[in-house]
Amino acid sequence: MSKSGMQTRRSAVYLLDQVLGEGRLLSEVIGSGALERLEPADRARAQRLAVDTLRGLERADRVLQKHLKKTPALTVQNVLRVGTIELCQGGAAHGVVNDAVEIVAKNKHTSGMKGLVNAVLRKVDASGQAEWDKLRIPRLPKWLRKPLTQAYDSEIMLGIEAAHYAGAPLDLTPKSNGAALAEAVGGALLPTGSVRVPSGQQVSALSGYSAGDWWVQDAAAALPAKILDVQPGEKVLDLCAAPGGKTMQMAAAGADVTAVDDNPSRMARVEENLKRTGLSATLVVGDAMAQEGEYDAILLDAPCSATGTMRRHPDLPFAKDGSEFGDLIGMQEVFLDHALGLLKPGGRLVFCTCSLLPDEGEVQVEEAVARWTGVQVDREAVLVDGVDPAWVTEEGGLRLRPDFWTDRGGMDGFYMALLRKA
Repeated sequence: MSKSGMQTRRSAVYLLDQVLGEGRLLSEVIGSGALERLEPADRARAQRLAVDTLRGLERADRVLQKHLKKTPALTVQNVLRVGTIELCQGGAAHGVVNDAVEIVAKNKHTSGMKGLVNAVLRKVDASGQAEWDKLRIPRLPKWLRKPLTQAYDSEIMLGIEAAHYAGAPLDLTPKSNGAALAEAVGGALLPTGSVRVPSGQQVSALSGYSAGDWWVQDAAAALPAKILDVQPGEKVLDLCAAPGGKTMQMAAAGADVTAVDDNPSRMARVEENLKRTGLSATLVVGDAMAQEGEYDAILLDAPCSATGTMRRHPDLPFAKDGSEFGDLIGMQEVFLDHALGLLKPGGRLVFCTCSLLPDEGEVQVEEAVARWTGVQVDREAVLVDGVDPAWVTEEGGLRLRPDFWTDRGGMDGFYMALLRKA
C-alpha cells in the first residue's frame, strides 16, 4: 500500500481514538486541524474510513471477538476495527494487514502487539467477510436506544437503525429552480423540492456551486423554512441559525432576515455561503436570549441532542452519553418562551429540533401552548408540498424519521411545528 494509504489509515485510527476514547465529535477533531497534513483526497478517505468503522462498530467487534482472548488497548482495538471493516468490505489483505502492523509497530506504546494484529487480521481475512454478511444491523448504544424504544415500537427502531447504518446521500436546496438543478447535477428531485445526489462527491465540483445556485441541506432540514413561508419584506428572525441553510432559504424568498448564532466559526461559514449565493441577511454573533425587538416571523432551530442526524454523524452515539438531555430540554423551553415574546401580535413561529426524542419536540410544543394564552398550533401549515399527512402528530406538529423515504435514501430525524400568536 502506498505511503498515503498508510497515512489515511493511521489518521482514521486517530479519529476513532478521539471519538471512542476522549468523547470528542469528529467535526470537533477535524476542525482542530487533525487531518491538515493530508492531501484532500487522503483526508476524505481517512474520514470515510472512520465513519464506516463507527457505523459498523458492533459488527466489527463481533467478527473480532472470536479471535481475541481479551480486549486490547483502545488504539490497537481501533487498528483491528479499521482493518476488519476494510477486509469485510473487500479490501486487499496485503495492504490492509501490512499497514495495520506498521501502525502499531511505529507506536512505542503498541509495538509489542504487532504479532497479534497480524495474526488476527489474517484470520479475519480468511473468514470475516462470510461472518460479516450474517450479522444483524448494528444497534444504537443502550443509553440512546432505551429512550427511543419508549417512543417507537420495535419495527420502527429497526428501521431507524437500518437507516443509520446505510448512511445518507447528499441533499441540495436550490435557490430557485429545483428541476433545473436536478438535471444539471444528475440528481433526483424529491417531493419536497430538494435535490438528492449520491454521497461521496466533491461538493465544490458539482454544477452550479460557484454560481451559488444551491447549498447543501438535508431535505428534512429544509422543511421548517418552507413551513414558515416568509414573504418579501417581512421582518424575520432566525435563531440558532448556523450553518445557515434556513437563513438562505428565507433570504431567497425576499425576507428581511436577521440570523443569530453564538458560534463565530460557524457564522463565518454562513457569511461565506451568503456571498457565494448572492443572498443577504444581517448576521449577529451572539446569544439568542439577548435578542430584542418585534418580528413578523421567527424560526427557532433550538439546541438539541441532534439524535436525528446520526445517519450523517455516526460518531454522535459514541461521543455522547445522554447526560446533557435534561439541560437541553430546559434550554429549549427557555428559548421558545423568549422567541414567542419577540413575535408581533398575529405573528408566527416555527419551532424545530433535529432530534428523535419527543421530549425535544412534541412535548415542548404541547407545554408551550399550555403556558401561553393566545398561542395555537397551525396543523395545516405543516402540509407543504411532499409532506405525508401521516407524519403530522397529535398536537399538530410534523415528526420526521430516518426510516421515512427508505426507497429514496431516508431523511434526517426532525420535529417541527408552526405556532401562531393571536
